[in-house]
Amino acid sequence: MVAIVTGASRGIGKACAVRLAKDGYTVVINYSHNDAKAQETLDEIKAFGGDGMIYKADMSNSEEVNKMVREVSKTYGSIDVLVNNAGIVRDQLLLTLTKENLDQCFELNVKGYFYASQACALKMFRKKKGVIINMSSVSGSFSLPGQSVYGATKGAVNTMTKTLAKELAPYGIRVNAVAPGFIETEMLEAIPEEKKEEYLKVIPQHKLGTTEDIANVVSFLASDNSKYMTGQILTIDGGLSLWF
Repeated sequence: MVAIVTGASRGIGKACAVRLAKDGYTVVINYSHNDAKAQETLDEIKAFGGDGMIYKADMSNSEEVNKMVREVSKTYGSIDVLVNNAGIVRDQLLLTLTKENLDQCFELNVKGYFYASQACALKMFRKKKGVIINMSSVSGSFSLPGQSVYGATKGAVNTMTKTLAKELAPYGIRVNAVAPGFIETEMLEAIPEEKKEEYLKVIPQHKLGTTEDIANVVSFLASDNSKYMTGQILTIDGGLSLWF
């Protein structure tokens, strides 16, 4: 079994890659910039006897995405799971929003998911079986100041997930999404401590999530334990969204 995890050199992507490798998948660790971090992910996987490879490709570039999928399919013979995780956050209030940040977010967070899903679905179609898991966010369902663009991209991911689930179900391909809340990653480190304390007060469990919390759900969605699930958005946020 072969799984491609995009943006897998760190954070949630890395945790998903490691977990799927522990589940027995040969994991393709996609990344776009940090060679060393991608190699660290692969080294961690190989340390416990897992298998995989690193592949550098910009997921917002359709040619690079298609080339990666072709080469992975040629190397391993199939692609069983795609985890669309590569993405960026560019928090800006409307009046300070730049065209560059607007374009970058939609190119990677939305178009990148479409490119990868299309390329992998074409390979999965031949086997009449496959799983696509999209990384969404609670920001796709409720609003935070400064996240109009990021929230819009994740809202698009949610709609895309449901629509592709309908389109691909007849071909044995399941499509679901995971919507994390506040997770302990490098991205969250940029938030001031006092702001984190405010968030913790409104999270019913009063704690941040871990990357492993998300990876566990991705593992479930990739497995046959969820074989009767498709088109679902699973929110993993410690209850945060219950306030909205």
